[in-house]
Amino acid sequence: MSFDEPRTQKGMRDSEPENGAPRDDAEVLIVGAGPAGLSLACALARQGLRVKLLERQSRAALAAAAPDGREIALTHRGVDILEQLGIWARIPPAEVSTIREARVLNGESPRALHFDSRDSGAVGLGFLVPNHLIRRAAFAAAEQQAGIEILDGVQVRKLAVDEQAAQVQLADGRQLRARLLVAADSRLSDSRRQMGIGADLQDFGRDVIVCHLAHSRPHEGIAYECFGHGRTLAMLPLTGNRVSAVLTAPSDDAERLRQLPPASYARLLSEQFGGRLGEMQLVGERHSYPLVAVYAQQFVGRRFALIGDAAVGMHPVTAHGFNLGLYGVDALSRALAAARREGRDLGAATVLERYQSEHRRATAPLYYGTNFLVGLYTDERSPARFARQALLGVANRLPPLKSAITRQLTGRGRGPAWPPGRSLLK
Repeated sequence: MSFDEPRTQKGMRDSEPENGAPRDDAEVLIVGAGPAGLSLACALARQGLRVKLLERQSRAALAAAAPDGREIALTHRGVDILEQLGIWARIPPAEVSTIREARVLNGESPRALHFDSRDSGAVGLGFLVPNHLIRRAAFAAAEQQAGIEILDGVQVRKLAVDEQAAQVQLADGRQLRARLLVAADSRLSDSRRQMGIGADLQDFGRDVIVCHLAHSRPHEGIAYECFGHGRTLAMLPLTGNRVSAVLTAPSDDAERLRQLPPASYARLLSEQFGGRLGEMQLVGERHSYPLVAVYAQQFVGRRFALIGDAAVGMHPVTAHGFNLGLYGVDALSRALAAARREGRDLGAATVLERYQSEHRRATAPLYYGTNFLVGLYTDERSPARFARQALLGVANRLPPLKSAITRQLTGRGRGPAWPPGRSLLK
């Protein structure tokens, strides 16, 4: 591993002490200071590891992340992890909404698949938090956590690894070394590509339009997923008489919809929703995002690991995207903590394989199962329509199946990788 590096006046590399022996700048380098990268940094620093975060955005932008219209659905397990990392306490309680029930509707059919938190004994199925507040809270927690250094406004130019270390060259010429390099730089990760790891990418040919709507009737904490002809609409309960409306439409139609006058757009959504919440009004701006799902072919390489959307970028229909990112943070931090206790190399293949094995088992069924269901419920051919209507009926008549799905929604189906009573960081 080598870069063409500038040398100091003494003729040494900036990262070498005078005896010529390489010196690590951190034990773990993380590319990307989004919520997943920041959460991992907090988890590792709490284990006593030295962490450097590398981020393109400025510190000011990270500290005051701008609203982007997105609400993040968190499972109970996701909240548990954020609590233990000191992030959850930084989110204003008044901004947290509880999902008490969920209903899946298929076109004009009166039949619905219904999930109720009372069936699981939980306070709710999950919680909704504005994405920008999670980003702000994660940054604040990382900034105040000893053992974390955030390098903001930097551009990663090259990555390299060998048997001894991982190394990052920044665009300003600086080189950084660590035992392990972690990519948390989005589902279109440049770090993943540089390290030669491919990804299975599914472009759904659709865009998601998100906005907030005020309405005249109470939502009672019920989240709806409505599969209509050509469009999918999710209505997610927020505090007060407000919902987050998530409309999925073919990309060639999405821009036209986004440009509709506010009153016309609110009326369109209310009509597609069957007027269940009464009169609706658009609150704030509409934001749109292309709908692309990603699953990395490997989650690890030599002295390299992927987390967050760089590993798994989910379709939003099951609301598991950031939760899976947090589960990956948990799995990787436990693998590295065990290696540190045992005096093992953090970048050793056996250490990283433990993380990969656990996280692939946790994510693969959800990822491919979600994509299958999305394909089924957006296929307008007669056989697909019949199949999805039959699926709703079967699921409703099988309580064990509904209970299993509810456990997945709440994050309570933890299995052996998440034993009750064990702290994330112990």
